[in-house]
Amino acid sequence: MSDAANAKKGILLETGTNEFEIVEFTVGKVNYGINVAKVREVINLVPITEMPNSHPYVDGIFTLRGRVMPLVNLPRCLGAENSESNTKNIIVSELNNYFIGFLVNEVSRIHRVSWSVMEPPPNVTNSDMVVGIIKMGEKIVILLDFEKIVAEINPQINIKLTTLPESTDAAKEQRKTKKIFIAEDSKMLRDLLVETLHESGYLNVTAYNNGKEAWDALYALAESGSPIEENVHMLITDIEMPQMDGHHLLKRVREDRALAKLPVVIFSSLINEEMRRKGEAIGADGQVSKPEIVQLIGILDDKCL
Repeated sequence: MSDAANAKKGILLETGTNEFEIVEFTVGKVNYGINVAKVREVINLVPITEMPNSHPYVDGIFTLRGRVMPLVNLPRCLGAENSESNTKNIIVSELNNYFIGFLVNEVSRIHRVSWSVMEPPPNVTNSDMVVGIIKMGEKIVILLDFEKIVAEINPQINIKLTTLPESTDAAKEQRKTKKIFIAEDSKMLRDLLVETLHESGYLNVTAYNNGKEAWDALYALAESGSPIEENVHMLITDIEMPQMDGHHLLKRVREDRALAKLPVVIFSSLINEEMRRKGEAIGADGQVSKPEIVQLIGILDDKCL
């Protein structure tokens, strides 16, 4: 197993530390990062088979340990394909139970950082491809929205996120009375999720850009003295977010007397075996891999109605 996979052993066994590890890599002259939890391994270039009518970002498909997966040309995706640097590595990733390779110029090292030091991206051109930036001395490492890239090349993800289960009018009427909080840093996914929940009948949805914003709102409600069940019926949280990640948010909710019984569901592209154990350990009421919106609404109905 690669260094990236070995590095996961420590961080994934810890609970709610609000820390994570990134694999740093370069595309052109820019330093980027990807969460170690998304990385299965890093390999050198392998033979690629071109596929007709592929998405422009996709070079083709390759086989690794018997599994066939697409290869995304990240320099082309990021507009840096004409860089003087040669592509040397493939980052093999698992997102939304979907295996995919990302072609990069070079993978350098692993860093352990706190979500609290990750800043939102500045509002500039193509910033929707970026989920955050991390300052490391004189160097800036950019964290990309890999879920957005995958959703662009695999439209089935967005279709699943917007496909609703059959519902009765009575169920929709009940859903109208429930207040749902969402913590999700990806604007694209946040907007899609809110829109889909509205269409399902959950009309009272408040969305936050990250775990810290959601925590601040929940804490203010807890401090107000009114029972939390009168103000919020469910918290849906992503895992990977700037300022405060979903696991740390859940840990703080469970440790707060006024909030401890609030139902919390993790809705993330990182729900694999290791992450599922971690979520269970800190008290998640449910864990759903994006984009399985039907399963998410089923848990909402079960816990709220």
